[in-house]
Amino acid sequence: MSKPRFQKLFSPDEANGLIPRLEIIVRDLQMMANYVRVRVNELAIDNPELLNRTLPEIIERHPDLDAPSTRMAEAIEQIEELGCFLTDIDQGLIDFPFDNGDEVVFLCWQFGEQSVLAWHPIGDGFAGRRPLPGAPKQWLN
Repeated sequence: MSKPRFQKLFSPDEANGLIPRLEIIVRDLQMMANYVRVRVNELAIDNPELLNRTLPEIIERHPDLDAPSTRMAEAIEQIEELGCFLTDIDQGLIDFPFDNGDEVVFLCWQFGEQSVLAWHPIGDGFAGRRPLPGAPKQWLN
């Protein structure tokens, strides 16, 4: 079975080196996502059907949401340009492809963690996180 191909494979040290930059990007992304969510809910008070629309449809009717939505897209693009994958905005989950020798897996970082502490098989996601060797016992907090 061949290993999946990724733009970049990271070592834990390389992934950890990106955390300061990712913290800034993810924090901004979360703030913009929260702003858009709150604003859409405010607008839905007078127009409940708005909640059944896609974000582009909502932006078309409410152009004030265009700038924060654009900032969100730019933040996601910045993460992807680094070779990482955003898997959850609210939890701030970022995956880094990593070749552990036997297979390519994802190093997994969650916003707020000081370093990459876990990994998971590509198909497992956050629920399948396993501690990296040497990670503190409370790694899953």
